[in-house]
Amino acid sequence: MKKYVIIALTLCMGFALAACASGTVREAEKKPAAPDARTEQDQTEEETTDMNMKIGDTPVTVAWEENASVEALKALCAEGPITIQLHMYGGFEQVGDIGASLPRDDEQTTTQAGDIVLYSGDQMVVFYGSNSWAYTRLGHITDQEADGMRSLLGNGDVTVTITAE
Repeated sequence: MKKYVIIALTLCMGFALAACASGTVREAEKKPAAPDARTEQDQTEEETTDMNMKIGDTPVTVAWEENASVEALKALCAEGPITIQLHMYGGFEQVGDIGASLPRDDEQTTTQAGDIVLYSGDQMVVFYGSNSWAYTRLGHITDQEADGMRSLLGNGDVTVTITAE
C-alpha cells in the first residue's frame, strides 16, 4: 500500500511541476519584449553616422553600402568633411584620391550611372556611364538618372564633399 501512495504522490508532484512550468512559459510569452539594450550614446552615434554627399554644389542622395569600406569612410567623416577632387577618366567616370586607404573587398562588377566604388583601396570612382572591373561598392546615387549624372560629372573635373550628420 505504501508503494501506491508514494507512486501517487510522485505523479501528483510531477503534474504540479509541469503545470507550474507551463504557466511560467505562458507568463513569459505575455511579457513585453525587453527594451532596446543599446545605450543612449550608442543610439546617438548610430544616428550621426549617416553621410551626405555633394557633387560640386549639388547635394545628392546616396544609398550607402553596408561594408567595412563604408564604415571606414564614415570614421574619416567623423573627423570632419572629406573633399575629393575628381578627374574625368575614360568618358564614363570621375576618379579621385580619398587621401586614405580603406579596406577593400573587390569583386568583378559592371557599374552603371550613379554607382560609387572604391578602386585600389584609396580612389573613389563616381560613374556617369558604365564599366566592368573589380571594385568594392560604396554606394549608389539614387536621386539622379543617367542624364543627371552625365550633367553633374561629364563636363570636366569636379569636387565631391562627404560629410557626416
